[in-house]
Amino acid sequence: MAGDLDHVRERLEGIAEELADLAIDRLRAAVDGNDGAAAEERRITRARRAVEKAANLLGGPPAED
Repeated sequence: MAGDLDHVRERLEGIAEELADLAIDRLRAAVDGNDGAAAEERRITRARRAVEKAANLLGGPPAED
């Protein structure tokens, strides 16, 4: 079971990196004058933080019920 969680955590970390790259691209587009890019960057950043939080929860010590 722990191996399965580690695999999911690693996938989430990869997704968070992809989202970070997308957010940087949107920031560049915003600097270049794309009107909707800044709002899209904020939305992507919120999603990245949520994915990072999920990965951290899976990587931490087991929760006690």
